[in-house]
Amino acid sequence: MKKIILVLLLTPLILYAQHSKLNLECKTCHSCDIPTKENPCLGECPREELIRINQKPEEAPRIIKIDRIKETNLYGPSIFDHYAHSDMSIMSGDCRICHHYNPPGNIISCSKCHSPQRKRIDISKPDLKAAYHRLCISCHREWSGEIECISCHKPAGMQEDLTLKSINKKSIHPEIKAPIKKVYNTNFTGGKLVTFYHEEHNKIFGFECSDCHKNESCVKCHATNKSALKQSPAILHSKCNKCHDTEDKKSCNLCHSNVEKPVFNHKQRTGFDISKFHSELKCSRCHVTKGKYTGLKKECKNCHGIWTTDNFDHKVTGLILDETHVEFECENCHTEPTYQERSCNNCHDDKSYPQNKPGKVVKR
Repeated sequence: MKKIILVLLLTPLILYAQHSKLNLECKTCHSCDIPTKENPCLGECPREELIRINQKPEEAPRIIKIDRIKETNLYGPSIFDHYAHSDMSIMSGDCRICHHYNPPGNIISCSKCHSPQRKRIDISKPDLKAAYHRLCISCHREWSGEIECISCHKPAGMQEDLTLKSINKKSIHPEIKAPIKKVYNTNFTGGKLVTFYHEEHNKIFGFECSDCHKNESCVKCHATNKSALKQSPAILHSKCNKCHDTEDKKSCNLCHSNVEKPVFNHKQRTGFDISKFHSELKCSRCHVTKGKYTGLKKECKNCHGIWTTDNFDHKVTGLILDETHVEFECENCHTEPTYQERSCNNCHDDKSYPQNKPGKVVKR
């Protein structure tokens, strides 16, 4: 009995701790300033504003029997291959495609918001039957064109078949290997080819698949009508304009060309050579705002502060300064703030770099 009382006392604290970690505001779920147990004043489904938690396909049920709708005796329940659909949903937005109201830690039943009865006061919210059919038909119509009732329901009286193919499979969809690059042919007169290096954006720039492939469906690869998949330039540019200013007509040639473009070269594109000291760093070490790669100054002091003879070991550059030069200030030899140029002219008329080095060369 004492254990039960203790659990009841600690439960509110545990729930509060979970909420505190999720960076939620009370207004996200509650419409009043001081919600209480008696009057929680829960608001309508907050949709996009609410944090959702996705589960792995193997953590969810394999098969779900959908039998809440019993308005007709013509068809039996739908035996829904949940695992197959959840496995493929990873490519198009995860669990939220169907579970668009999914508070942290809960999988809310569709009937929580969509009434099993067709008597509705709010006609903007579909009832349960309409919600199910709208989710299923929209994909199946585009994918296979088959939206007959028997595609999902067996006629009434027929035996239900629960032995679906997904039962013993770890993954339904074959592995999708990302291309190294893709070359797109466009109608743009200023450059018909757009060379996109997929691996570069994913591994170097750190983009997740969902950053570009969000809210896509199986239809993109499996559509029976390929012409319906054509998108306007505005839609295609919308995936790129997070980083590229597609509204600036002067920047079109960054992507568009009449020949295939080479991989990204930091020195050629920005004028800052990262090959010697920064090549192993992730872009995010310097470009801390995701998706923004402009606006940084090239001066080393912006990241490293002011270098002096006391806080900088010149050996890391591959050169140990000799006794004559070790006491010099950096500016005596490096004439510009990126330290790329070296000059002996401040002290010498008969010496120049790299023919005359101010010390011993060592391996870095």
